[in-house]
Amino acid sequence: MRLIGKQLASKLLWVLGQVLLLPTLLMTSVQAFGASDAVVDEAQRWGLNMTEGVTAVSHEIYDLHMLIFWICVWIGVVVFGVMFYSMMMHRKSSGAVPAKFHESTAVELAWTLIPALILVLMAIPATSSLIKIYDSSEAEINIKIVGYQWKWQYEYLGEDVSFFSNLTTSQDEIYGLAPKGEHYLLEVDEPLVIPINKKVRFLITANDVLHAWWVPALAVKRDAIPGFVNDAWTIIDEPGIYRGQCAELCGKSHGFMPIVVHAMEEADYANWLAGKKDEAEELKAAMSQTFTMDELYARGEKVYQANCVACHGANGGGGLGPSLVGTGITTGPINAHINVMVNGVAGNAVMPVFGNQLNNIDLASVITFKRNAWGNNMGDQLQPVDILTFKKNQ
Repeated sequence: MRLIGKQLASKLLWVLGQVLLLPTLLMTSVQAFGASDAVVDEAQRWGLNMTEGVTAVSHEIYDLHMLIFWICVWIGVVVFGVMFYSMMMHRKSSGAVPAKFHESTAVELAWTLIPALILVLMAIPATSSLIKIYDSSEAEINIKIVGYQWKWQYEYLGEDVSFFSNLTTSQDEIYGLAPKGEHYLLEVDEPLVIPINKKVRFLITANDVLHAWWVPALAVKRDAIPGFVNDAWTIIDEPGIYRGQCAELCGKSHGFMPIVVHAMEEADYANWLAGKKDEAEELKAAMSQTFTMDELYARGEKVYQANCVACHGANGGGGLGPSLVGTGITTGPINAHINVMVNGVAGNAVMPVFGNQLNNIDLASVITFKRNAWGNNMGDQLQPVDILTFKKNQ
């Protein structure tokens, strides 16, 4: 009897390991839905269990997670119950005598067939959920998402709307010089806006290194891989703001590229989209305008804060990147400065190619700002047409 008890405990422990492995594989396949919900308070954010999310798929994943969890709990109770019973009731000190046999065909069949049946029954709902998770067909809206170091670009395919989303948490908060806000490191200047009750397909890739687009409340997490497109989808039932982050270690400012998704009523979304299209038309018209020094300087300062401050510092003194105060970059030939901004620096993975990230107005503004800020006082005043001419001639 003791031998059978030990063998049964050993087999059940093996089954428990396989059962525990299944939800792990499933969570890997669905790209690790869980962790902090964007709309929960701090206590719930740091809870031990995953949250239910705000979509039908996220609810289904949560229910599957709990089902597998309780199956594992009961298997654990049975396994350890048999182990403790065997050790207590068949110990040598109580006079137990080992049985003199080698195996039991009935027991061998039982501990092989029962675990196999359990795994098959668990695989049925898991497979059903996986099929739904990867079925991005019949989407009503398609949005291309591109990861950059360290920001996200959103392009609404077929709508002529595209923009970058940058972190807006201040450097003072990051370096402990000011109190941290409610959404510290989870706030952006341009959220991704989508309508409720519409199937939205995300086409996710990257421009430079590996990133991962992750919004726990939507149960969406996909790797962003240069040269490869992953897809995911969601249908949000209720309006709200849902926050996420890059979930792939992508470099020095990996922790500074948050994701904010704003789900709106369909009418509100239509108005927002129309406004974005109007902005695009206004930007095209502005490309041919001439701006004053004050206009360029003010706009350039905002562009610098959003794109350059993390590497070059709030006062241009440098850090990860070189100093911009009185150096050859900002006080040398202006065409060389434009070239660095438009084409990046060869062999330097940290310095982005801003020529395809910033429009000509922003490029002219930020270069003008850097050449006149922090005591540089070069007096240079670039216009959007100067950037356009440089791009055409290079």
